[in-house]
Amino acid sequence: MAGDASQIVIAKGTKVTTFQMTNDRPSDELLLKHMLGPTGNLRAPTIIKGKKLLVGFNEEVYAETI
Repeated sequence: MAGDASQIVIAKGTKVTTFQMTNDRPSDELLLKHMLGPTGNLRAPTIIKGKKLLVGFNEEVYAETI
C-alpha cells in the first residue's frame, strides 16, 4: 500500500505526520514506526483515497480526506 501512495498521512490522536513519498521517501523502518500501533498491528482505520494513504484516526484529517 505504501509503495503505491504519493502521500501518507499518519494520525496518532492529535498528532498528525505527513510523508511525501514522491519527493523524500522515508525508510521502511521509519514508516513502520509511525504506522504500527502499540499491539504491532496497523493503526485503524486505514483508508486509500486515490494516491493518498490515511493511517489512524484524526477527526480533522478524516473529514478532509473523505
